[in-house]
Amino acid sequence: MTDNARQDFERLTDTDLGADEEPAPLSPGDAPPRHNARLPIGVVLEVAGSGSQIALDLQRINDCMKDADPSVALAGQVASQIKIRVGDAWLLASVRDQRKDRRTEGGIIANVDFLGEGNEERLTGRINGFRRGVTRYPIPGALIYPAATSDLEQIYASDGRASITVGKVFPTKDIRAGLYIDAMLGKHFALLGSTGTGKSTGTALILHRICEAAPKGHIVMIDPHGEYAAAFRTIGQILDVSNLQMPYWLMNFEEHCEVLLTSSGNERQTDADILAKCLLAARAKNRLAQSLGKITVDSPIPYLLSDFNNVLQDEMGRLDKATSSAPYMRINQKLDELKADPRYQFMFSGMLVGDTMAEFISKVFRMPSNGKPISIIDVSGVPSDITSTVVAVLSRLVFDFAIWGRDDKTHPVLLVCEEAHRYVPNEKNADGSSVGKILSRIAKEGRKYGISLGLVTQRPSDLAEGVLSQCGTIIAMRLNNERDQAFVKAAMPEGARGFLDSIPALRNRECIICGEGVAIPIRVNFDTLEEHRRPASEDPSFAELWSRNGGEDELVERVVRRWRSQG
Repeated sequence: MTDNARQDFERLTDTDLGADEEPAPLSPGDAPPRHNARLPIGVVLEVAGSGSQIALDLQRINDCMKDADPSVALAGQVASQIKIRVGDAWLLASVRDQRKDRRTEGGIIANVDFLGEGNEERLTGRINGFRRGVTRYPIPGALIYPAATSDLEQIYASDGRASITVGKVFPTKDIRAGLYIDAMLGKHFALLGSTGTGKSTGTALILHRICEAAPKGHIVMIDPHGEYAAAFRTIGQILDVSNLQMPYWLMNFEEHCEVLLTSSGNERQTDADILAKCLLAARAKNRLAQSLGKITVDSPIPYLLSDFNNVLQDEMGRLDKATSSAPYMRINQKLDELKADPRYQFMFSGMLVGDTMAEFISKVFRMPSNGKPISIIDVSGVPSDITSTVVAVLSRLVFDFAIWGRDDKTHPVLLVCEEAHRYVPNEKNADGSSVGKILSRIAKEGRKYGISLGLVTQRPSDLAEGVLSQCGTIIAMRLNNERDQAFVKAAMPEGARGFLDSIPALRNRECIICGEGVAIPIRVNFDTLEEHRRPASEDPSFAELWSRNGGEDELVERVVRRWRSQG
C-alpha cells in the first residue's frame, strides 16, 4: 500500500466503525455480525470499466484470518470476494491476483473484477438485493471490506427462479450452490474436466438433480462408453444395440452417403449422384410417399432395402447410363455387407421397415416420460465406423422435431453429449462428418427452438471453437493440460478470471461455475452421490485385481466367445 493510500486508509477507517464504537442494534432474530467483516482491509487505487486495482493492508488481512467465518478468514486471497462501499450500496468484486507493494511495509497490490452490486442493510451492513452488473462505480480511496458468509448467503439465495443445488460454495460450510435451470438449459452448458477429476459423477449429479426437479422432462444422453446405464437404471430408459431399433430409413441423404459410400475424390461424387437417384426412387415406392405427392431424398419415408437394391440393379443394367458399372457395384457390395453383418442389425434389420417414426421419437425423447425423463443412448456397442452417423441421426431428429413442432410449442429437449470433442472437433481434427455440422447448428440455433445442448469433455481444446463459446454456463473441473486451460479461459467471462487461475489447483469433485446459470462465478464442492446413482466410470484397482487368483481360463473363454459373436 502506498504512503498516500495508507494515509487515506487510516483517515477513513477512523470515521468508520472503530474498535470503541458499538455496532448498530440488531432486529430480533438477526445473527450478530462478525466483527472482522465490518472492518476495512484496504482502499481502491484505480478504477476501470470491468475491475480496479486495490491496495490491501497485510495486518488487517491477518486479523481476518483469525475469524471463525470461513469467508472472512480468506479475505483478500485470490478468487475470494470483497465488497466496496459505493454510497449507500455495496459493489461485489473477485480478487484476480496479488503482488507485494515494495514501496511500503505490509502492503499488497491486487486487481479485482467487478461481479455485481446490492443494497446495504442498515442494521447489519450486509449485502441485500444482489444483482449482476455494475451501475455505480467506486472512486479511488473507497474502502474495501471482506465479504462475509452472511453476504454470500444473500448473493446465492434463490430469487424465486427454479433451481437445483449441486454442492457447497467454497469456502463456506453450509451455503448451497444453486444452478438456475432455465438460464443454464436455455443457453446450453458445458462440463469440462480431465480424466479422474469426477467429471462423469458430476454429470450424473446434475442430471439426477434436473430429473428430480422436472420428473416430466425430456433428456437424451449420448453415452459412448456405457457408463451411465448403472446411474439411471431406475429413472431412465436405457437404449443400446439390443433394443434401440433405429430404422435405417430415418437417415437423410448425407448420412446415407457416410454409411454406403466407400469411394473418395471424383468417384465419390459420381457414387453420390447414383445413390441419390436410387434412394429417391425407393422412397417413392412407399404408399405414404404417394399420398404426400412430393418428397425429397431427405424425407424420412420408409423404403424396402429390396426396393432400393432392385432400383440399383435396374440402373446398372441400363445401356444409356453415363458411367460404368463400378459405382453401382460398390454401393451394392457395401449394402450387402451391412445386411449380412450382425453388428448392424440394430439399424439395418428387415424388421425395421415399418413406419415406426412416431413410436421411435416417443421412446427416445421420453414423450410421455412415464416416470423416466431421461434416455441413455449407449453407443459403445455400435460399430465404430457408423457411431458418428448414429449420433448424427439422433441429434438431427432432435433438431428437426423441434423445428417442425415449433408451431405447437413442443416440449423442450435436453441433448447431452459425453466425449463431445469426438463429435464436434476443432478445425484441425474436423473430418466433415454430419454429426459435427448438426451439433454445431444446435449450439448456434437450438435455443430458438427449445433445444438445450450439454457438452461433456475432457479435452475442450479439441472442441470446435464456436461451440464452446455458445455455452452460456461453463462448469470447469481440474484441467491438467495448458492448452485446455487457455481454451477455457478464452471462453469464460471477464469476471471469472480470478477463479480460472485456480483451475489447475482444484481438488477432485471441485469445479468453477460461471455464466448464466449462477448469480456470480463460484467455486463449488460437488455433493457425494449414492453408490447406486453413480456411473460405472471408476478406475480399476490394479493392486486389488492383480492380487486375485483363479478363473482366468474361463474368463478368456467367455471373452473370446463374445468377441467372435460380436455381442
